[in-house]
Amino acid sequence: MDEAIRKASVLLEALGWIRRFRGRYVVVKLGGSSLDNSDAVNGLLTDLIFMESVGMKPVLVHGGGKSISQAMASAGIEPKFVQGRRYTDDETLEIATRVLAEEICPSLVDAIRRMGGEAAGLSFATQNVLIGEELTLTGDNGEPVDLGAVGRVTDVDSRLIETICRSEKIPVIPSVALTREGKKLNVNADTAAAAVAGLLRAEKLVFLSDVPGIYRDHAKSESRISHLDAESCRDLVADGTIQAGMVPKVEAALEALTEGVRKVHIVDAGMPHSVLLEIYSDTGVGTEIVC
Repeated sequence: MDEAIRKASVLLEALGWIRRFRGRYVVVKLGGSSLDNSDAVNGLLTDLIFMESVGMKPVLVHGGGKSISQAMASAGIEPKFVQGRRYTDDETLEIATRVLAEEICPSLVDAIRRMGGEAAGLSFATQNVLIGEELTLTGDNGEPVDLGAVGRVTDVDSRLIETICRSEKIPVIPSVALTREGKKLNVNADTAAAAVAGLLRAEKLVFLSDVPGIYRDHAKSESRISHLDAESCRDLVADGTIQAGMVPKVEAALEALTEGVRKVHIVDAGMPHSVLLEIYSDTGVGTEIVC
């Protein structure tokens, strides 16, 4: 009986948040090492099915850098990175887009269906929703940097995403965009998710990470920061507290906030049901960033 009462208390705590977020978009980005952890992936997909069942509009955006590198190694191609982005020539583009849109995306859709949910993969291989343009960066000498077929998302087919959500399906979107002329572009998954969230005016953008959020001292687990505003984030990047792989996530988060996303969350992909705990509990388990 005590266990039943505890479960009821948990549901009642979540009720207010469920009512508040009903009908709102939440964009979740999955990628990196998380895709290799089947338990973490299954836990996330269960969370997404729950969110859709209680009236939210979850949208899953995924990358797959490790799988792309493995496929390139099998093909005898050495990956090349420029300013942290994968240089994408024609051969690399063919491998990357195949792995993302024709392997990882369908596998996630199938997994959601096996768990009793409904999902639709949205990409150039099915129905495209990401529209982009080639990304231009500037080198230290002020000259343009050649990245090959690397792009950024400039628009989304929000009507199609809304149609999929209304049909009680979860959109699953790989980080591949098409130009207006139909050219494929390899897009960083963090920035793709941020762009989707911003263009949908999402209530929340959630980044799954290999750490439970942002820390003031990486050696001390108790130093996790549960709440940050945009200005404080910029200060922590400037003084080196936020570093390495967390920097691009934070930069994408700040961009999403400027585009109208209400909150950005960084949570641990390895913690069971971390997305639900962050969104539907009073305390949260990651770091939330607001304007």
